[in-house]
Amino acid sequence: MSAAKIASSDGTRIATYTAGSPANPAILLIHGWAQQSLCWDPLIDRLKDRFHIVAMDLRGHGASDKPEDPAAYTDTKLWADDVAAVIALHDLSNVTLVGWSYGSRVIASYLDTYGDKNLSGVVLAGGILAIGTAREDWMVGPASPGLDRDLYTTDLARLIPATARFVDACTAKPLDRDTYGRMVAANMLCPATARRALFAANWDMRPTYAAMTCPGLVVHGTADTVVSPQTGEAAAKAIPHGRYLPYDGIGHAPFLEDPDRFAADLAGFIQTASKEQAA
Repeated sequence: MSAAKIASSDGTRIATYTAGSPANPAILLIHGWAQQSLCWDPLIDRLKDRFHIVAMDLRGHGASDKPEDPAAYTDTKLWADDVAAVIALHDLSNVTLVGWSYGSRVIASYLDTYGDKNLSGVVLAGGILAIGTAREDWMVGPASPGLDRDLYTTDLARLIPATARFVDACTAKPLDRDTYGRMVAANMLCPATARRALFAANWDMRPTYAAMTCPGLVVHGTADTVVSPQTGEAAAKAIPHGRYLPYDGIGHAPFLEDPDRFAADLAGFIQTASKEQAA
């Protein structure tokens, strides 16, 4: 993969990674809370020969800049501008946005600010639907990061085991040793300031998703203990052209637990959406 950075509207530099030919249909991968783009590696390996894939590290994550001001993480327009800057940098058109977990908030921010006229479709994997006071109890799984105060401390004696617990909770079956180690390391690169601020705003995203005109696919593991499966069902119902696809026995990261199926479902969704747009 090749790497490049782009400055967003407030000067925050966003790290991006690309694979595949720009002549192929475009996919923009947006990871979740405290993670980074490497979480998508198994999916990228399976799709790079057929698609132009771009992955971004969210602000405060991975190789992207990490502002210390909490306001840099609560402004919906800043998240939208980050995505818009990445789309512009890589000249993406008719792109499919794929968001994991907190990536749903980032995608909703883009939709709320820019609409979906440049999108082929939206895919949510274990996506959230609300943050702050707008989040309802039924949306929260028992392993939600919001329930573990040790995930927000700078005390490494508490933070490291809490981060390991969270990564464990992201899958119903244990990850292989290499992937698990990289996921924990990736989480540790996200500073406490960003971790705390990511959930500081109050926003119900359902009206934004209800305004979508492009197709949507919601993939959610039935064994997800981080974001409840009911949240996935609600997201699919909110999207006018949405489809709910449950993965039985799978946890919060379906593209890691069953990458072959997720790659096939994503490719099929994009191909169907393309045919419908051409008709």
